[in-house]
Amino acid sequence: MAGVAIAAVAISSCDNDAMNIGQSLTNDSDRLNVADTTIAVDTRTIVADSVFTLSSSCYFGRVIDPETGAEVKSEFTTQFHILETMYVSPEENIVGRYNDRAAADSCDIIVYLTQPFNTKDSLSAIKVRISELETPMAEGQRYYSNYNPASLGMLSGTGICKDKMCTFENLADTDSARATSNYYNNFRVVLNDPFTDKDGNTYNNYGTYILQQYYNHPEYFKTSQAFARHICPGLFFEITDGLGFHAQVWNLGLRIFYRVQNDNSTSKHTLTLAGTQEVLQTTLVTNDKQTLMQLKEETTHTYLKSPAGLFTEVTLPVNEIKKNHTNDSLIGSRIVFQRINNESTDNRKLGIPQTLLIVERDSLYTFFENTRAIDNRTTFTTTFDIGRKNNQSTKLNQNVYVFENISNLITNLWNKREKGLKEDPAWESKHPNWNKVVLVPVTINSSRVEHDMSLTSTRLVGGKDNPYNPVTISVVYAKFK
Repeated sequence: MAGVAIAAVAISSCDNDAMNIGQSLTNDSDRLNVADTTIAVDTRTIVADSVFTLSSSCYFGRVIDPETGAEVKSEFTTQFHILETMYVSPEENIVGRYNDRAAADSCDIIVYLTQPFNTKDSLSAIKVRISELETPMAEGQRYYSNYNPASLGMLSGTGICKDKMCTFENLADTDSARATSNYYNNFRVVLNDPFTDKDGNTYNNYGTYILQQYYNHPEYFKTSQAFARHICPGLFFEITDGLGFHAQVWNLGLRIFYRVQNDNSTSKHTLTLAGTQEVLQTTLVTNDKQTLMQLKEETTHTYLKSPAGLFTEVTLPVNEIKKNHTNDSLIGSRIVFQRINNESTDNRKLGIPQTLLIVERDSLYTFFENTRAIDNRTTFTTTFDIGRKNNQSTKLNQNVYVFENISNLITNLWNKREKGLKEDPAWESKHPNWNKVVLVPVTINSSRVEHDMSLTSTRLVGGKDNPYNPVTISVVYAKFK
């Protein structure tokens, strides 16, 4: 049956061949009857509102969406990761001194930026405010893209609070440095002002505070959780002014620079604490809700828009698929979503979502919260295919998302319905989303599926008043005689 399924799906678009599959793949004693059909599918746009954002990377920036003229802003919160192999030289060997204790020569935060949605505004300036949290983000709590520590009153009144003007392209670095192959765009925030901790103790800079805390309480530097509870709860990177870039933050570091006296010389050392996926970090997304609601109401197409913007909901015709075929095996279910080309000539237009997840509507949130894997039973992914041929229209060519075979999903939904109706005749009316799935732009990092938090947008053929050929699902049934 597995071999038959593969062959059937491959030729399911050819009606004349479908009826001959049984004769060509089996002998006369166990001949297989195969049939196929195509059924229309309903789609509509839904507003994502907020999405689960504990992820492997953050995004930062504020831009105007050229498609809508609305503002999109991404800010982020991060903690710092403590390596088990972290080493700091003995205090008596530190050259710098403050109040007769070890002192850092300087301290900064470096934020590495990559993958800007465009490079036309690489010198547009944004004003950043870095603020320390009063308490750490809670372990085990679900954080969504509307998590705003500033509005929740979670910022410290006495901790780090530093403003900085920055651009995507860091002109503070030399041309020769930026030209090297291992260079990454970044901005740096210097923390060399006097710093007063929560106990009222003052240090000449934030790096000195970190060093002296290390010598006073080395146990606070054993784990990232202990560091967050006792030393630095985390930082919120907020945009207070400006407009220009939107990019991925692929790494950042809190760096403490100090000198060590050796036997006959002095050497420079750097202690770096990184904000990486090993610690809690989340992206705050601010969209124009009114604009999103207006796009949702458009009925001649549907939308995919990230970050935390718009998804496409698909109502799968499960009852129609199973009608008169309850005893047949569903071995092929292929559905194609055609992208409508963006005819804009604006060179700042948003990118195309590259990977789509199809997930049951009622599992849209729990799938990401529980970091589930793609099982090819209730969830599937596909990538944007720009090379396929399409004869519908010259404006709709070669831009598709294809789910080659979601028959397991159809069967699972049908079985769930049948079980529910046995327990409650009104089950279907009580579960209006039972046959609905959602198309979601995602990224996949080390088999972990995450919401795509980059700037992307596209329209798909579909909607209540779709002017193009209808969205359809092609299905193939098989039954042994």
